[in-house]
Amino acid sequence: MALFGKELGIDLGTVNTLVCDRGEIVLHEPTVVAVDVEELKIVEVGQAARDMDGRVPDTLEVMRPLREGVIADFEVTMRMLRIFIERVCGPARLFKPRVMITVPHGATSVESRAVHEAALQAGSREAVLIQQPLAGAIGTGLPIATPSGNMVVVLGGGVTQSAVMAMSGIVVADSIRLGGTKLDEAITSYVRRKYGLMISPRTAEEAKIRIGAAVVQDEERSMEVQGQDQVTGLPRPITLTGNEIVEAIQETLGLQVAAVRSVLERTPPELASDIIDRGMVVCGGGAMLRGIDKWLTRQTGVPAYLADAPVDCIALGAHRALGMLERLRRTLPPV
Repeated sequence: MALFGKELGIDLGTVNTLVCDRGEIVLHEPTVVAVDVEELKIVEVGQAARDMDGRVPDTLEVMRPLREGVIADFEVTMRMLRIFIERVCGPARLFKPRVMITVPHGATSVESRAVHEAALQAGSREAVLIQQPLAGAIGTGLPIATPSGNMVVVLGGGVTQSAVMAMSGIVVADSIRLGGTKLDEAITSYVRRKYGLMISPRTAEEAKIRIGAAVVQDEERSMEVQGQDQVTGLPRPITLTGNEIVEAIQETLGLQVAAVRSVLERTPPELASDIIDRGMVVCGGGAMLRGIDKWLTRQTGVPAYLADAPVDCIALGAHRALGMLERLRRTLPPV
């Protein structure tokens, strides 16, 4: 238990940022910032900034300061983190919090140091980094301290990661820098090719969430989307179906499963037998796509199961990892 200041687990993601305190998610906001272009001042962060996307004058820019899981704009990321930490801890705190903050597996030392430095400058007294697959495994309660193999697949907004863990460390892992945002782009391209209609990334994301799936579903869903006709330039509605979303994203899903197969192919036989028996756990925002567990099972031949709280478990795991720091320290990213 923290005697001086809070202890926070932070999942810093491309699409969403989550903060865990005392075993509960206390902040869940989009990783979006609205910036005054002339004064270089942050106007809004989180959901308030996301609601402004596509609706602001030229004097404001709505941006995502992280791209493909890593920091693309250090200053904006640091200020955003400071605001999030102040929301959780209060602006006039006597003691600075101690944080465990996530980075993707495969992040370079420069990228990892940027996250570490951003967390410190945002108001932390100590910042420790943890790989997202390891945090996800801890958050889902997998017995990673044992010699048996445990496999986690993290389907994030900017990165797809898979890892096999044993003895509190990552044995084999792989990651590719594409995720949910690439699925949105695939839907946008599909609608443009098939209907000659330009839709926004936000509209594509909404369609993916509401009617999308990884495999054809028994229950067919549909929704009306608005876009701009490429020929006339005028607004025009169309009706998209769930099966069209399935068709649109298959190529991108194929790239994601390649990272999972790569790990399975390189897993030692002793651990591979454990994974075949136990299956793999799927977490991250992409785990909310309907049928993704069935699709992974079909593509790899290994049973795939959704984590109980697929979106929250990485932040929860980062928070729990603070209490396991001595055991985990040898496997955590150096800074």
